[in-house]
Amino acid sequence: MTAPVKGPVKGNAPSRRAFLRGTIAAGGALAGATMARAQATPDPLITEVQDWASGLGDGVDATPYGLPIEFESDVIRRNVEWLTADTISSINFTPIHALDGTITPTGCAFERHHSGAIELRKEDYRLMINGMVDQETIFTYEDLERFPRENHTYFLECAANTGMEWAGAQLNGAQFTHGMIHNMEYSGIPLRTLLEEAGLDTAGDLKDKWVYVEGADASSNGRSIPMEKALDDCLIAIKANGEALRKEHGYPVRLVVPGWEGNMWVKWIRRIEVMDGPVESREETSKYTDTLDNGISRKWTWVMDAKSVVTSPSPQMPITHGHGPLVITGMAWSGRGAITRVDVSKDGGMTWETARLAQPGEDKALTRFYLETEWNGEEMFLQSRAMDSTGYVQPTKNMLREVRGENSIYHNNCIQTWWVKPNGEAENVEVS
Repeated sequence: MTAPVKGPVKGNAPSRRAFLRGTIAAGGALAGATMARAQATPDPLITEVQDWASGLGDGVDATPYGLPIEFESDVIRRNVEWLTADTISSINFTPIHALDGTITPTGCAFERHHSGAIELRKEDYRLMINGMVDQETIFTYEDLERFPRENHTYFLECAANTGMEWAGAQLNGAQFTHGMIHNMEYSGIPLRTLLEEAGLDTAGDLKDKWVYVEGADASSNGRSIPMEKALDDCLIAIKANGEALRKEHGYPVRLVVPGWEGNMWVKWIRRIEVMDGPVESREETSKYTDTLDNGISRKWTWVMDAKSVVTSPSPQMPITHGHGPLVITGMAWSGRGAITRVDVSKDGGMTWETARLAQPGEDKALTRFYLETEWNGEEMFLQSRAMDSTGYVQPTKNMLREVRGENSIYHNNCIQTWWVKPNGEAENVEVS
């Protein structure tokens, strides 16, 4: 596993037609086996009347708000108990291994708190814009609803996602290595609109101006954002995935900062101050900065670079169906633009095959990829490598270490390796 990566290499991927032929052949063999078995030992699912077909189900009044069926009860957020001292200031992880498509169901979307998720009624909500504006302004939730709004789908990724992996393979599951992420459709008002409403001259010289955004929870989580970004694509979100924000996601109002680290997406946002420089708060000095090998920390590293991960097969999604056709799938994203290509390697990066994107990549949103292949019990070292619309190529872990060392926590967008064993189980490993 020491061969250098020299760029995308077309592997011996089966054609789609050959894949389908194999699927049909396998299906025909399976059908024949089923018929033979049915003649010898009748299959109760075929020959007997089952409960679900012989009685009435629930009425529409049984589920006024729909919940997942009990058979999917394992698809839930999980936390790592030893990661933080208390769950009040902690993280739980999206079950990305069990999901498909790109939109994260709201009920299992990653959450991070600094002093717990608070309950704040719409009627009690206030948003202040102050500082270097013509008219310091306070908006109620009802005020916000009267502004023209937009809908955009973006990923939110914690800067610490994959942060435990700097010093080696640690957490055994895509949910835990890459699950500090979610992808939602947000509805809200451009931050530019509200700043203009408060009298900010957005056509003037704002080169050295910043905004400081602050949350209403007890931690008063606050971050400085350059004015250029604030006026570009930041959103004051009042809905997510078509419904009100969940409490844990900042109900009733949160900030959306597309492509930038999740700590800047301030929840329960209560204040936006226009300033002539950054505040340099705790969350942008002692935290959310990148410590290098020499002990010096880089700051203002907001952008989440291109990244990807195979979600199945993976440690929490072993291969259980035996040999034959196999769909390798995962997701990719970039805070600098859209994903344009994802390559998949089965041999630890020595050769690569170009995966199929489920749909063209969207700006600063998750992209789903698939590689249809055949698996006959051979050992695999699965990797994925994302490329975005700027030409950026996702690096290996060793490439990052050459620049950053192993003292960092944040912004680890390395290529991930799953060792798939002949029995179909998978494990988090490194190759070099």
